[in-house]
Amino acid sequence: MITKFKNYITLSLVGSFLALGACEDRLNIEPAQAVSDELVLDTDARVKAVLIGAYDILSDGDLFGGGIQMNGELLAADDELIFSGTYGDPSQIWRKEITTTNSDVADFWMDSYAAINVVNNVLSALEVVDEEDRAVVEGEAKFIRGLLYFELAKFFGQPYSAGNTTTNLGVPIVLEPTEEINESVNVPRATVEETYNQAIADLKDAEELLPIVNGIYANKVAAAAVLSRVYLQQQNYVEARDAANRGIEYAEAYFNLVPNIEDAFNQTANSQEDILAIQVTTQDGTNALVTFFATKSAGGRADIEIQPLHFERYEEGDLRADLFYSDDEGVRTEKWFNQFANIPLIRLAELYLTRAEANERLNTEVGATPAEDLNLIRVRAGLEPIEDPTLEDIINERFVELAFEGQKIHDIKRLEMEVDGFAYDAELLVYPIPQREINANPALAGQQNPGYE
Repeated sequence: MITKFKNYITLSLVGSFLALGACEDRLNIEPAQAVSDELVLDTDARVKAVLIGAYDILSDGDLFGGGIQMNGELLAADDELIFSGTYGDPSQIWRKEITTTNSDVADFWMDSYAAINVVNNVLSALEVVDEEDRAVVEGEAKFIRGLLYFELAKFFGQPYSAGNTTTNLGVPIVLEPTEEINESVNVPRATVEETYNQAIADLKDAEELLPIVNGIYANKVAAAAVLSRVYLQQQNYVEARDAANRGIEYAEAYFNLVPNIEDAFNQTANSQEDILAIQVTTQDGTNALVTFFATKSAGGRADIEIQPLHFERYEEGDLRADLFYSDDEGVRTEKWFNQFANIPLIRLAELYLTRAEANERLNTEVGATPAEDLNLIRVRAGLEPIEDPTLEDIINERFVELAFEGQKIHDIKRLEMEVDGFAYDAELLVYPIPQREINANPALAGQQNPGYE
């Protein structure tokens, strides 16, 4: 659970509303996007406490507490890692044999819509929020909603790069809080285009409303960074470049690359490179990346082993190739080693790489040259600068720098590459709509993803 301490919230109020936001009845057969939190948002303090509940859901192990990132890496394994654990659900994702009852997939869907419903409630009650705080509360709520619709679109819809975005299906878009369960809550899937447009609209609003610094919570830099991810996924390199450039400009006085790459991970407090991170403590929070990537001695299950093919990506002398360790059963990444460490969700390094790639594709130098941005990352990694980098140089740097952080499958899809012998737009690289949702929501009848009917 992310814990937000501000003067306007008492701990008892936080606890009561987190219980409302996080509890889930596993026997409930209502559609997840329709579940009402039955919240009474009649005071400033209650609205702000409920917003904390949305962050709490985001930090769940099925979402950004590690599940989204881990399963994205498993889906993109491409012989660079193997899943050797006994859990069937992540194994299905790694093997590209996902069933419609896969609990990792279902929990991702349900938790996402639970958080969306919480922020919809918050947005419906802005009039009771103190005027001086109203913009930030609205910005945080819209950031969370935009981020989740983007993640849902990437996993449950065909990639944007596959085209047909106005006919390919995304996910149901719900923008109002649910007050009662009736036929009106049975929402069909929107198109991929509509889902992306909703994410963009929310994130644009969030960027405008949020401050650059907002403690450990969503900020202006994070909103611009996620917008750059959205535009990059759309292959809209002008907007991706400009959003990344804005993020870097916002961050200039407050965030920096850490001098040593190893210090970007396994930290119990945000590093100066963390634009946004999931908070984990010895008392609270989940780091599912450690659970599955780390050895048992580090508090993990040792389920994910890094294979020799992955190391072919590294140049000689690359310090990032040292961020690994071995046990009797294989090689593990050191990025996810401390079970009580925060989970970096957005690092400043990513913005430099996005701006470099977009500038290179567009033959522009907005903010910096591609070489200048790329070499910030290379030099920190102990490598020689490249005077005139190619697009291939920049893309390979992205794969190496962001390895095991959950971005690989999305880069593969936007770059129209193959993974494990599957084309980037293969049906089995898209998650099925959970069978629970098909059963509960009549509007989803006939809308299951191809390959899972």
